[in-house]
Amino acid sequence: MSETLTFDQQYRAELDALFVRFPSVQQTSFGQAYKPGLQRMEAFDALLGHPHRSYRTIHVAGTNGKGSVANLLASALSACGLKVGLYTSPHILDFRERMRVAVPGREPLTELVPKAYVLKFITRWKAEFERLDLSFFEITTAMAINWFEQQAVDVAVIEVGLGGRLDSTNIITPDLSIVTSIGLDHCDLLGDTLEAVAAEKAGIFKPGVPALAGEVLPETLPVFSAKAAETDSDFYVAENEYPPFWEDHETILRDMDLQGAAQAKNLRTVLVALDILGIHDPALVGGLVRTAARMEFHGRWERISTQPDVLCDIGHNAAALRWNFAQLEDLLREGTCSSLIIVYGVMADKDLDAILPLMPRNATYIFTTPRTRRALPAAAVCERFAACLKAEGIGTGRLYVRDSVRQAVEMAVGIAAQTWNSDHRPLIYIGGSTFVVTEAVPCFPASRQGR
Repeated sequence: MSETLTFDQQYRAELDALFVRFPSVQQTSFGQAYKPGLQRMEAFDALLGHPHRSYRTIHVAGTNGKGSVANLLASALSACGLKVGLYTSPHILDFRERMRVAVPGREPLTELVPKAYVLKFITRWKAEFERLDLSFFEITTAMAINWFEQQAVDVAVIEVGLGGRLDSTNIITPDLSIVTSIGLDHCDLLGDTLEAVAAEKAGIFKPGVPALAGEVLPETLPVFSAKAAETDSDFYVAENEYPPFWEDHETILRDMDLQGAAQAKNLRTVLVALDILGIHDPALVGGLVRTAARMEFHGRWERISTQPDVLCDIGHNAAALRWNFAQLEDLLREGTCSSLIIVYGVMADKDLDAILPLMPRNATYIFTTPRTRRALPAAAVCERFAACLKAEGIGTGRLYVRDSVRQAVEMAVGIAAQTWNSDHRPLIYIGGSTFVVTEAVPCFPASRQGR
């Protein structure tokens, strides 16, 4: 690296090179970025000295809800006085969002992995990245678990990247394995039946380690039960348990700063998980209530503007969007908002046929194409949705296409401004993909900045 570069320039150059040489799913397809199998990760982990063995871990997989459950757990554990590492993906604005440490008594609570550590880790190990042909996610997983050891965390909450059985995070032996939910997503990699997807997720169950399912379906319960029996794991289903503090769940949900409708299910999963772990300190409730603020957790039913009202959410598959779109319609029906404006973009690998029937029919839509090769062109999404509306005898006069997310956001804000007053409060919802949210957030003055 040239000595004429500043530290920030060196950091950015090395990180950009990492994104290019070892593509992430934020720049290419899952098929190109995903490298199933644990051999490469195990080899690199051995070079690092198996850092994850120096602290306790909790492993979280699932089609939807795993990010919320991971953050809720980390916030609750830190509220009980533990130093907690948290590894999640993807990031919204800053690469360093993927790995953070919550330190009790510190303000702000969480510390993102320092740029200096990221730069040092990349330059120290880049030859091994090449030799082992590691994936981007394998590199970032190793970076996180190594940093957590250096930070002397008491426990780390580790979110699975994709699937479970062959995911690079599956080198850990946790104190608890959690599968939040099962849905059909990434079918080309995980299988096209609920049973097949469940088998991949249940691949994180370890011998003698308790296993928890946030929800079960008739197709998935036998898969989980069989895997738990095979690994001699105590198996729990959250909806069958009545954990401590659940009697207060309505109050907790009302007070929580995570307000998506799906959080009720996630809360029960987390309370059961804490009970299994033997964590019963009443302080955990305060951690749960302020998870978004304490953990700087973004992109989940997050309000990023109040004039106009703007919500964003990274839910991107039919299972997640069913909750989101139903909640939007509830807000409209209850009079919380007077009209809906939806900025929507989607990846080409998503099951649009399953998503289109869920989309509110009483909204203005601005379809857009985020800057990624994975995106389905906005015009194609609009055309397919228009065909659905026509088949139902519904007009298509409120469907628009804008080439960029910024243009779509500006149009949405303009439409809202035309009708906004004390009696008429339109709501803008931005979603369909993490990529859409990532590009939309900086369009608002109070947005967070990062890399």
